[in-house]
Amino acid sequence: MDKEIFEIIRQKLPKIEKEHNVKILYAVESGSRAWGFESTDSDYDIRFIYVHNRNWYLNILPKRDVIEYPIINEFDYSGWDLRKTLFLVNKSNPVFFEWLKSPIVYYKDNYFYNIIDQISKEYFSPISSVYHYLHMANGNYRQYLQGNEVKIKKYFYVLRPIMACMWIENYEETPPMEFEKLLGQITDKALLDKINELLIRKRSGIEMGLEPKIEIINNFIDDTIKHFENVVNIFNPKKKPEQKILEEGFIKIIDYVENANLPSMANWQEKNGI
Repeated sequence: MDKEIFEIIRQKLPKIEKEHNVKILYAVESGSRAWGFESTDSDYDIRFIYVHNRNWYLNILPKRDVIEYPIINEFDYSGWDLRKTLFLVNKSNPVFFEWLKSPIVYYKDNYFYNIIDQISKEYFSPISSVYHYLHMANGNYRQYLQGNEVKIKKYFYVLRPIMACMWIENYEETPPMEFEKLLGQITDKALLDKINELLIRKRSGIEMGLEPKIEIINNFIDDTIKHFENVVNIFNPKKKPEQKILEEGFIKIIDYVENANLPSMANWQEKNGI
C-alpha cells in the first residue's frame, strides 16, 4: 500500500480513539482492496474493533455500539464495539471472520487478537457461512448477470462468494479474503484464463460497463450455485459452545486494557515495520 495513504490512516485512528474515548484493538482493510480486485478509484474500507472503559458497559439502557464516519476522499471508517463484536461471533458472522483474515492490517493488539481468534475457531459455522455467501452470490447474479449484456465487473461479486463456499466445503474453515487464493481452487484452464483476464482489466481501471455475458463464467456460476443449493443442508451444524467462553473472553480483554500499559499505534507500527 502507498505509504502516504497508510500514513493518513495511521494518523486518523488515534483521533478516533480520542474523539470517542475508546481503545482500538484491531484495524484492517476490508472490501475490494483486501479482496485484491480493487480499481484505481476504489474506497479504502477501514474497519476496526474497539473497547470502552469498564464503566461504559455498566448500564441499563443500550448505548450506540458502532462508530461510523461519512466517506471523505475515498476513506471509509467504521468500527464495532467489543461487546457487539462478541455478539456477532456468537452468530458466526462471516464479515467478522473475514476481518480476522484481512491481508492489510493497520493495527493489531496481539493479546486481543489471540483471544478473539481462538474464540472465533470455536464459533465458526460452515453451514451459516455457506448460506451467507450463497445468498450474496445469488442476489448479485440475478440482479446483474442475467441477459445477453451484463455489468461485467459484477462477476467478481458473484465469483468471490461462490469460491468462498467452495473453500468451506473443501477445508471446513473460514475462507481467505484474497480473491487469488480462492481462485486457486479453479482447475479449468480456459475458465481460469478468462477470470484472470477480467482481473487484470479491473485492477488497471479499464471501464467495465455493460458487455456481452461471458458464457464460460456464467456456466460455472450456474453449476456452482446449483451445487451448493443442493448440498448446503448436508453441512453438519456445529453445537454452539457455552456462552461463558464469550463472557470470559470479554472480561479478560477488559481487564487487560485497564491494567496493561498498551503501546501506542505509532509504536506498534514502527515495531512491525509499517
